[in-house]
Amino acid sequence: MNLESPKVSVQKSAQNMFEFLSDVKNFEQLMPENIAKFEVIDVDAFIFGLKGMPEIKLVVKEKVAPNKLVLGAASDKLPFTLIVSIDSVSESSAEVKLDFEGDFNPMMAMMIKGPIQKFIETLAENMHKL
Repeated sequence: MNLESPKVSVQKSAQNMFEFLSDVKNFEQLMPENIAKFEVIDVDAFIFGLKGMPEIKLVVKEKVAPNKLVLGAASDKLPFTLIVSIDSVSESSAEVKLDFEGDFNPMMAMMIKGPIQKFIETLAENMHKL
């Protein structure tokens, strides 16, 4: 299952955006309002939970400065990655897009597609607030 957010423009350079997102504690600022839990558990890992959904542990899997950050699920039960692509527009602005790639059975994919799509769109939209 592959989902993507719309591209959003941010008033930060690609390098500043990359550095901001490389610090996992900053993801708390991007979370939706219905966040039930957010806890940094390591320099490259955090746990978050949304109301009515199971908690998910995300770990930074790859960093390619200043254009790409890959987060992945720490558990093999729900194998997925969240890829943050950052494109430089000018010295003081960039475009950011999120891609979600998961390997789920058809029943699971049908159940989580809507909430996951809404979640990555919310993360992207909240980047405007930074």
